[in-house]
Amino acid sequence: MEETNNASDELFIHHEVKVDPGQTPIRIDKFLLEKIEKISRNRLQNAIKAGAVLVNNKTVKSNYKVRPNEEIKVVLPNPPSIHASVIPEDIPLDIHYEDDALLIVNKPSGMVVHPGVGNHSGTLVNGLMHYFQSKALPVLDGNLPDRPGLVHRIDKETSGLLVIAKTEEAMTHLSKQFYDHSIHREYHAIVWGNFEEEKGTIDCNIGRHPKDRIKMHAFPDGDEGKTATTHYEVIKDYYYISLIKCKLETGRTHQIRVHMNHKNHPIFNDSRYDGNTIRKGTVFTKYKQFVENCFKVIPRQALHAKSLGFIHPITKKEVFFESELPADMTEVLTKWDNYLASRKNIV
Repeated sequence: MEETNNASDELFIHHEVKVDPGQTPIRIDKFLLEKIEKISRNRLQNAIKAGAVLVNNKTVKSNYKVRPNEEIKVVLPNPPSIHASVIPEDIPLDIHYEDDALLIVNKPSGMVVHPGVGNHSGTLVNGLMHYFQSKALPVLDGNLPDRPGLVHRIDKETSGLLVIAKTEEAMTHLSKQFYDHSIHREYHAIVWGNFEEEKGTIDCNIGRHPKDRIKMHAFPDGDEGKTATTHYEVIKDYYYISLIKCKLETGRTHQIRVHMNHKNHPIFNDSRYDGNTIRKGTVFTKYKQFVENCFKVIPRQALHAKSLGFIHPITKKEVFFESELPADMTEVLTKWDNYLASRKNIV
C-alpha cells in the first residue's frame, strides 16, 4: 500500500491509497479504517456519502469492495485546530441564515475568523462557540458544538459571507464542494484604475512571497506557487477607481488581492498589496486630501464576500445567499460619485 498525505489546501487532507496487488476483496469503509490514522467510522461514512471517496476517480458506496491495484482518493475536511483554551465569548453575530445543518454568517471587517498567534479572543470562532453552547446543540448525532465547522475563511479586514457547518455530515459535504471548486463565490471590490476590457479572467499561480513571508506573490510563469483563477467584471467605472465583481474558481490565500495587484489594479486602501497610495490621478493637494479622506472612511482593503451558492448537504438542492455592501464601501463610492459630479460641473 502506497499512501501520500498532501495538504493541497490548508482546510483539506488529501489521502491517496494504492491497493496492493494481493489484496483480497473487502468493504471500502473497513479497508480505509485500517489505512487512515485517527479517523472514525462515522466520519468515513460521511465522506463516502458526500462523494469524497473515489475509486479510480469514480464515487462508490460504503459496501463497495476494493480490488487489487485500484487507486483510492479521499478528501477530508481539516478545520483549524481549536484548542480547549479557547473561551466562548458572547460576541454579537450577524446570522444571515440558519437551519439544522449549517448557518451563514455575515462577518464584519476587523474580525479574525479563528484564534491564532496574536488573536486568542474576539474571533468568530469564540463567538460561534458561545452561540452553539447557548443553543444547547447535542454532542451526539455528529454535531460540532465544541469545534465550529469552518470549511473556508476570509481575511480579517475582508467583510462578508461565511458558511459554517453544524454537523460532521454537513462539514464533509461542504468541504468536498470547496475542494472541487464547485462553490459559487462572488466578491465585490473597489480597485484602483479603470479596465480596458469590462470583463476578463486572471490565470496566475499564487505562492508565498520569496522575500516577504507575510505576503503572497503572483507567479505568471507558473514556475512556483499553486494554480489560481479569478474571473472579474466591472460593475461601474469611476475612471480613477472601479467597482468590480470577482468570481473565484480557486481559493488561494489573498487570491483577489494578489491578482488585482498583479494586474496593476490593487484593491483600494490595501496596505499589504500597494493599494494605500494614490495609483491614479493627480498629486495636487485637493485630490490627495480627497483620497486620504476616503482612506479614513474605509481603513481596510475594500473587499466584500457578497454571495455564496452551493448544494445544500441535506436537501441536495442548490441554495444561494447574498449580502449588501457594507456601509464603509457604500460611503466611499458615494464620495467618488460626488467627486466626479463636481469635476463635471467645473468643466
